[in-house]
Amino acid sequence: MVKRGVTKGLCAVLAASAVLSGCGVSRRGELEGAYSFEERDGMSEAQGELACLPFFAEHLCVPAGDTEADLSISAEAGALFDISRAEVIYSKNALEQMYPASTTKIMTALIAIEEGNLEDTVTVTEAAVITEAGATLCGIKPGDRLTLMDLLYGLMLPSGNDAANAIAVHMSGSVEAFAERMNERARRLGATGTHFMNPSGLHDENHYTTAYDLYLMFNEALKYPLFREIIGIQSYTAGYTDAEGNPVSKTWNVGNWYQKGDRQPPEGVTVLGGKTGTTQAAGNCLVMGNADASGDEYISIVMKAAGRPALYDNMSNIIAKIVN
Repeated sequence: MVKRGVTKGLCAVLAASAVLSGCGVSRRGELEGAYSFEERDGMSEAQGELACLPFFAEHLCVPAGDTEADLSISAEAGALFDISRAEVIYSKNALEQMYPASTTKIMTALIAIEEGNLEDTVTVTEAAVITEAGATLCGIKPGDRLTLMDLLYGLMLPSGNDAANAIAVHMSGSVEAFAERMNERARRLGATGTHFMNPSGLHDENHYTTAYDLYLMFNEALKYPLFREIIGIQSYTAGYTDAEGNPVSKTWNVGNWYQKGDRQPPEGVTVLGGKTGTTQAAGNCLVMGNADASGDEYISIVMKAAGRPALYDNMSNIIAKIVN
């Protein structure tokens, strides 16, 4: 059993303005041409540590490095956080900057829930037309009219990149403007190893995050009952109209193998829901919320696993630490 809490409180104390302006960790993994926070504002970086304020870390898990665990995962990064006790149970490369693929949509959903009017009727624009090979879509088309609430389900269940762009354009006027909104929200969360270029996670060399930053985003999103509801269901049927005013009905299904029943979690662990992500550069990624029999909650993360079976093998090994 990994000793819990050994990494609590290990942070470099910086000025509040530094956190808000975006200081980051220095290690970038193998990213090419990664966006550099120190190049932007001239700040030095803390080697191998999270730059944070005491009040920031008070109720958060704070990893200072890899845990000394009797657990080996093949994925490039992985982590398990006990959010009921604010303790790190497992951490492998949690501060390494990596490509997030569609786990990006956690932040997109967070902003939509926090700042959007979910009853708004959104008219889909040409920005939702995505032709990249292999991109996941919820199937909306320019001229379709549906609610922001519907788009959230289309974003999170089938991982619709078209839904992500529709949300971005509706809320900020463009994909680029919404990405800046995402970056500002990430900074306020203390996710200083993150830089977003789009709301979907489609590959861009300057679009990256860390396992720890994904924890921060997901932890914040779990504060909203609607987010929990969206990630916890297996399917959702949206009714809306197309450009000609004809009724359209689409059913979107969750992709998480645990929720679909294609993979069983370890005995004693309940999967609350999560977000998958896959691109060639990012590999297979998954962020999940979990609970044990007593109701204590955990966030588990796997990044850059080599294929879907490996993703769930790695995740099962990680969340087994909840009960072992």
